[in-house]
Amino acid sequence: MRSWRAYILPGLIFQSVIIGGGYATGRELVEFFIPSGPVGGLLGILVAGAAFSIVMSAAYEFARVTRSFDYRSFCKHLLGPAWILYEVAYVALVILILAVVGSAAGELVLTLLGVPATVGTVVMMVLVGLLTFLGSAVIQRALAFWSVLLYLVYLALFIITFIDYGDAIQTTLAADAGGDSWLLNGVRYAGYNINLPAVLFCMALLTSRRQAVGAGMITGAIAVIPAFMFYLAMMSQYPQIAEQPVPALYLMAQLDTPWLQLLFQLVVFGTFVETGTGLLHSINERIDVQARESGHTLPRLARPLIAGGLLLVSVYGATEIGIVDLIAHGYGFLTYVFIAVLIVPLLTMGLWKIHRLSLQGN
Repeated sequence: MRSWRAYILPGLIFQSVIIGGGYATGRELVEFFIPSGPVGGLLGILVAGAAFSIVMSAAYEFARVTRSFDYRSFCKHLLGPAWILYEVAYVALVILILAVVGSAAGELVLTLLGVPATVGTVVMMVLVGLLTFLGSAVIQRALAFWSVLLYLVYLALFIITFIDYGDAIQTTLAADAGGDSWLLNGVRYAGYNINLPAVLFCMALLTSRRQAVGAGMITGAIAVIPAFMFYLAMMSQYPQIAEQPVPALYLMAQLDTPWLQLLFQLVVFGTFVETGTGLLHSINERIDVQARESGHTLPRLARPLIAGGLLLVSVYGATEIGIVDLIAHGYGFLTYVFIAVLIVPLLTMGLWKIHRLSLQGN
């Protein structure tokens, strides 16, 4: 059982974090992949999946051989004194993603229940604070369970859309002239979504290189299969869906299946909680490791307080800027930063250090 958890659990946690916000609402898929055209978008998603698999395989093995179970330790081993560059970029990304999630949660609750958007944001904050208080074991189980549930709902969405709009999807794909930016867009999408810190806390499960590489490859597949299905379903409403702030809600309205719309919205709201929890837990773990190095421990009550503080900062960004502008403008710059400070070093110096440590018997 432990062996299977080592292969599957990192991918489920990784997927549960990246799917929140833009991915779950469909907005990220619109921003990154629709510019390449319907077919080009599908190719870009496959490129992103391959990039996830390659980078995460290297990252999992690096974390295993260096015993790095928080991002501060990981980046110190990888980047040396320059590790602080990653932390600055990561904290900025966390605030940005939480802002997107907070904005989307509020809009979702407003659409679903007709109550002020602030209510949805506050409920999300409370649930995230509760999970961060309960700790790693509960977070692992909650994120893994919700990821499986989400897969089932996305599969139902995919099947129902094809039953109702299969001909429209085929027509859209057949008429696509294709874009030439799908390779770059796939790499860019993977670049900022390599959210390694959120997964590091379960790296202790990995006991061999075979498990690390296998888990990395599976992570890529788990991460993009829902995106691939969702993108195909969105092609039933192409090109008008590209103009919608929350494409998922627009697609649900066209399907006219109230039970699926309700279930999808509930599950998507859960993904917002997942994303916030995974990101904030990674920061709590980083603070806890540094505290233990100084002979202290991070008080349990401090975990939800730290989470709440970052969420408040982020929610201000969500209410002042909005989800479309956040994704369109905020992620672009950080994409190239993460490629420069994490992916390139990991696939060069990181692989060399893995080889050197392997020769030493680690």
